Amino acid sequence: MIPAPRPCLLLALLALAGASQAAEVTIYRCTDAQGRLSLRDTPCARGEQQQTRAMALPRDPPPRPASAHDAVAASKPSAAAAPPPRVVVIRPPRPMYECVTPDGERYTSETGEGNPRWVPLWTLMPVVPTRNPLGDRVGARRPPPAQFRPGPPRPLPPDAGFAYPAGTWVRDECHALPQSEVCARLSDRRYELDRRYYSALQSERASIQNEQRGIDARLADDCER
Repeated sequence: MIPAPRPCLLLALLALAGASQAAEVTIYRCTDAQGRLSLRDTPCARGEQQQTRAMALPRDPPPRPASAHDAVAASKPSAAAAPPPRVVVIRPPRPMYECVTPDGERYTSETGEGNPRWVPLWTLMPVVPTRNPLGDRVGARRPPPAQFRPGPPRPLPPDAGFAYPAGTWVRDECHALPQSEVCARLSDRRYELDRRYYSALQSERASIQNEQRGIDARLADDCER
């Protein structure tokens, strides 16, 4: 029984024939004395039975004319090759405030609200100057008695017990610092913590390190621009 030609051999011959510029190619079918069949593009050897067959070479179809849509699509960059958009978030620097106590002591705060303190209400009442009842306001309403005028609270009788004077909470006055001053004070605080660290107790060093890390992060975000 004559074996059929293997498809891989036929494909190899067709590929080899494709290199030629001729319109047709001749395939030689050779059978040797043992009945083995082979396909080649050259004549069979002496003593082999030869059969030939002419085959047309495959041709590529003509290129399709480019349309205006294809030209526009080719000019645009590929979506897969385009890098992803880069998003940059700019955060404004955190403010710092300087507050002043009634005694003139200054301190810094992260918010514009100063430390609260309790004050009696009489300290917030406006002082109304009184006039001589017999002067330029003769016949006018006489001023109220002294016990109803604004002034420091008078001591209560011993049997009156204990009572809180009327009052309210007020906060120290604060104002925002310029950003350059904020960075300078943060740097001063960082230097002060470095000096304290070497002389601090072991239990205090952990809190100093935590504050140093917070200052370093704020300096990197708000000052190193």
